Amino acid sequence: MEKTDLKKILSVSGQHGLFLYLSQARNGVIVESLETKQRTTFGTSAKISSMADISVYTTTEDVSLKEIFTGMAQKLKNGPAMSSKEDPKKIKAFFKEVLSEYDEDRFYVSHMKKILDWYNVLQKFASLEFVEEEEEETPSEETSAEQA
Repeated sequence: MEKTDLKKILSVSGQHGLFLYLSQARNGVIVESLETKQRTTFGTSAKISSMADISVYTTTEDVSLKEIFTGMAQKLKNGPAMSSKEDPKKIKAFFKEVLSEYDEDRFYVSHMKKILDWYNVLQKFASLEFVEEEEEETPSEETSAEQA
């Protein structure tokens, strides 16, 4: 299975699940549901967030979803996470293990539930291995040698 590019995985406010960005449309974007593979268009008024742009507040610095998903995958050995309907105390305990320094005043159980749901969708319908941004931006060795 190929690596997941979180820049192309979208969450749409008011919509269940995650969507894969396919193309720009005249009045918005064309996406495909990761779960149902059904294609749809969301207009410019839809509140769309890329998974790559979402981070979680911690007591030190914000942590990207990619780092959180990677930590969850390691802890769960790439298996599914608990349901977002679990007891909030269990959910908080799980996130304390995965992200011990999360900011308890700004990272709510409702956020944790969303992340659990998103992780489970990615685990089931995509890959928990993610495209590295550096892979795209790293200059080739040739370029580096010319600059030296």
